[in-house]
Amino acid sequence: MSSRNFLQVVAKNFDVLALPLVTLVYPLYASIKAIEAKSVSDDQQWLTYWVLYSMITLFELTFAKMLELIAIWPYIKLFVTCWLVLPHFNGAAHVYRNFIRPFYMNPQSATSKIWYVPRKKDFFSKPDDVLTAAERYIQEHGTEAFERLMTKAEREERARRSNNYMIFDDDYIY
Repeated sequence: MSSRNFLQVVAKNFDVLALPLVTLVYPLYASIKAIEAKSVSDDQQWLTYWVLYSMITLFELTFAKMLELIAIWPYIKLFVTCWLVLPHFNGAAHVYRNFIRPFYMNPQSATSKIWYVPRKKDFFSKPDDVLTAAERYIQEHGTEAFERLMTKAEREERARRSNNYMIFDDDYIY
């Protein structure tokens, strides 16, 4: 009889027991394992997960009073977190790629482009921002080559500007 009572208590409090394991313990273990591994993809998976976990926590803190009224909220959170955490689904990368990154990379037009998802095969290896491209160029060619490139671009810009301007002097155009 006591084992039956124990199982009833576990069943009634499943969310209380499983949620910390799924949201914190396993991701913590996997994150430490990813830090020690040489692979970049697992680092990105777990950094993405922790970004999304932080957003979920902020959401919960903001709407705590309303979420108390939703009796199944802990189960919804458990289901969503399992989808984000489990490598089979790769949900964290999906959410980040389709919703967070478009908003972060271009906040001015994010509201109009939030549902647009560019079709890229390898999402994380080809960033679209200028700073990352400049850093990669410096790593591949060195700082001197980057400075030469910038000097050349400045000279070309000055030449382009001087050729596009017309000087007006009284009635003559030079």
